[in-house]
Amino acid sequence: MKFAGTAPRRAIIKMDADPKCAAMHADEPPASEEVVVNTDGTLRNVFIYVKAGLEGKTFPVPKTPAVITQHGCAYRPRVLGMMAKQPLLIRNDDDTLHNVHAQPTKSKEFNVGQPNQGMETIRTFAAPEVMVKFKCDVHPWMAAYIGVVDNPYYAVTGDAGTFELKDLPPGTYTLAAWHETLGEQQQTVTVPGSVTFTFGR
Repeated sequence: MKFAGTAPRRAIIKMDADPKCAAMHADEPPASEEVVVNTDGTLRNVFIYVKAGLEGKTFPVPKTPAVITQHGCAYRPRVLGMMAKQPLLIRNDDDTLHNVHAQPTKSKEFNVGQPNQGMETIRTFAAPEVMVKFKCDVHPWMAAYIGVVDNPYYAVTGDAGTFELKDLPPGTYTLAAWHETLGEQQQTVTVPGSVTFTFGR
């Protein structure tokens, strides 16, 4: 997953509105994660999934929950994938109030307060949707995005800027790559094979 051009400067996030959040980052204030380019020019936090090529096929829904945490007054991970109807475990790792406000358009919206450290909540999404935005109404800088799909072939780029759709059967597929500010791209790929997406501004 490549980024073309000069990596944008990441703004510093001010957390002074919640002294507990600010104290967690007293040594080094956190930087915005809207666009994170690795040192080798690859791009983090891109959600990749099979958009076409699996029509008529069904897949078992995992019983193991996908997990998103609130840690250091930020959602971790910022971008996550899961299947529709799979459990989602939401955990507050911080000793401060968070509220988890999910904003799907194809499933029921929810807004859950988590005032206590260690508190956990389980929710599901009834239908596929790319992407579902999460925010915290207490801390306006907090955001996360969850790709809810109907198959197990998805990935999120990280520090290496690469992805693998493990065990995707041989065939021809349309892959989509989504980024929160740079939009969505699609490419056709024949498996076995590889594909490179390039984003830029």
